[in-house]
Amino acid sequence: MLVSWDWLKQYVALEMSVEELTDRLTMSGLNLEEYEAYGKDWVIDLEVTSNRPDCLGHLGVAREIAVLYDQTLKIPAAQPVSCSSPAAKQIAVRIDAPELCSQYHARVIRGVKIGPSPAWMQQRLQAVGIACVNNVVDITNYVMLECAQPLHAFDLDRLHGAQIIVRPAKKGEKFKAINQKEYELSPEMCLIADAQRPVALAGVMGGFDSEISDRTTNVLIEAALFAPLSVRNTARKLDLHSPSSYRFERALDPQGPDYASRRCCELILELAGGELCEGVVSAGETPAPSGPEISLRFARFQKVLGIDIPAETAIGILQRLGLEQIGTATAERATFRAPTWRRDLSREIDLIEEVARIYGYDHLSDDVAVPLCSSSKSQRERVVERIGETLTAVGFHEAMTAAFTSENEQQWFNPRPDVAALYVDHSSRRQENLLRRSLIPSLITCRRANERHGNFQAKLFEIAKVYLAADPDRIEHEVEPWQIGLVTGQSYLELKGVTELLARRIQPHGQLTVRPCDLPQFTPGRGAEVLWNGVRWGWLGELDRSVCDAADLRDVVCVAELDLQLAERNADLVPRAQKLPEYPGMVRDLNFVLDEPVLWSDLEQAVRSAAGPLLEQVQFASQYRGKQLGADKKSYVVTLTFRAPDRTLTSDEVDAAQAAVVKACESSLQATLRA
Repeated sequence: MLVSWDWLKQYVALEMSVEELTDRLTMSGLNLEEYEAYGKDWVIDLEVTSNRPDCLGHLGVAREIAVLYDQTLKIPAAQPVSCSSPAAKQIAVRIDAPELCSQYHARVIRGVKIGPSPAWMQQRLQAVGIACVNNVVDITNYVMLECAQPLHAFDLDRLHGAQIIVRPAKKGEKFKAINQKEYELSPEMCLIADAQRPVALAGVMGGFDSEISDRTTNVLIEAALFAPLSVRNTARKLDLHSPSSYRFERALDPQGPDYASRRCCELILELAGGELCEGVVSAGETPAPSGPEISLRFARFQKVLGIDIPAETAIGILQRLGLEQIGTATAERATFRAPTWRRDLSREIDLIEEVARIYGYDHLSDDVAVPLCSSSKSQRERVVERIGETLTAVGFHEAMTAAFTSENEQQWFNPRPDVAALYVDHSSRRQENLLRRSLIPSLITCRRANERHGNFQAKLFEIAKVYLAADPDRIEHEVEPWQIGLVTGQSYLELKGVTELLARRIQPHGQLTVRPCDLPQFTPGRGAEVLWNGVRWGWLGELDRSVCDAADLRDVVCVAELDLQLAERNADLVPRAQKLPEYPGMVRDLNFVLDEPVLWSDLEQAVRSAAGPLLEQVQFASQYRGKQLGADKKSYVVTLTFRAPDRTLTSDEVDAAQAAVVKACESSLQATLRA
């Protein structure tokens, strides 16, 4: 925000040097970017945070200075004199899109004389980077830079039907702006139209066909409030930004349009002549100047800041900032209501911050003991830490990628094809504007970048959110779940081993199984759905060569994407000591011949369910396919370990358990025991 020293002096006495003022403003929250001389004036560039749109005008900055230096703030009265002719006979206003425009005010001035602005106004506007056009247009810019409320002036005689209609744009509707460029609009954009055509793009820019020209004699002054998100999306989608859109994108003062309209008319009557028609033609609602009551406990200064600030000092600061004191203050507390231009003030801590920055941060002692309490890591933090330790121990490197991908990248791995992609239409990244539904495409991009730099062995992981829906009424895990993504050049079985290790490090006695899945991005037969204690944890597999070619990868890679929340639920991170077995175990190998469709997981489940309490472990030993078995047959060798905690097992006990296993496999899987 550029402000003029000479301009500020209209509202507040500046008896200090520019160096002192800029330093004081910086220490109170309006950070100095730079200042430089402009003729006999100084131009100060201040960084204004998005929660302080009131300081996007000279009056807002002057108010800060007045409070800091305990000066009187002089605000122009804005009381223009009107004639007896009612404005309602000159124009009608209608809002057809109240969600895009909450209030619209129109005032009419007849008989203006268009010409250059006076030298003092041109000097101030040019100092802050605004080109001068003519007296009426310059006044609208001047008032915007004075009170932060954008305005627009129409040539009244060029408005068809004496109407102003605030409505959504029609699909494909064309609009020619004052920059003489034509834009194609879409229905989410807000238009100001007359009875026949668009005349302004709400909050962004006026139209070429209704702009003020040398032939203008009758003027309509617009002052309105438009939805910030709509203005922001429109400006970004059309790449059409203006000082007005910059301000409308923030939450402006709902009482601002009426004051700015009156102030603008006052200056036009003074500098361009004419007569102001009586009254204002309005649509929408201007809310009453009220806000939440905020209670301030004076004892909180000591607890939060480490110093005591006298109650009368705090009350005085807040009142000078524009807050209204409600009722009578007690020795313990006072209650306030924030002004409409300070919508960022809603809590007690906000008032404490306001008092502290005006009182001066230099009053805070650097050796005051601030009360602290010990904190502990959350379950998620501990699980994420364990995952990171495990994966880095086996050679993975953590990646941090952007949440946006392109349409092509999303096709590299999409385990949720039924979920519609979310996109940011106004994103400056025109190609990569889809919110990711999987971490894998971003990690593939990182893997490709490593390959191009000669690092062909990059093993990468990331723990981050994916975005499945935009529904604030659903729980976070359903719409923005946290995932664990892995990409590696290792084989499918090696990555499966890493996944099993990860599960075992989080829950030592959990059961991890896999079952085939039909994701089209996986190589046939090398893709699996991962189950943890019977609940789907995610997906694991080798990407098909066609996917790797599309991603321009040299080597085929394997990927896994796992659900972090399930890991949190299953987490058992506290190690527990166990007695070493006191008695020997007995090991038996069983070689089963099975039909080809039978999975190892099916066999393992049948074995575990039939073996009884003496079974300690089931392990896959080997598999075989060959002519000896016949077509569509295979054999699995299963290694069973039996052990009792209180005695040495007998052969008869193990034989009985083994027989039960064989019988169960024969009946449920049609297996035969191979000699």
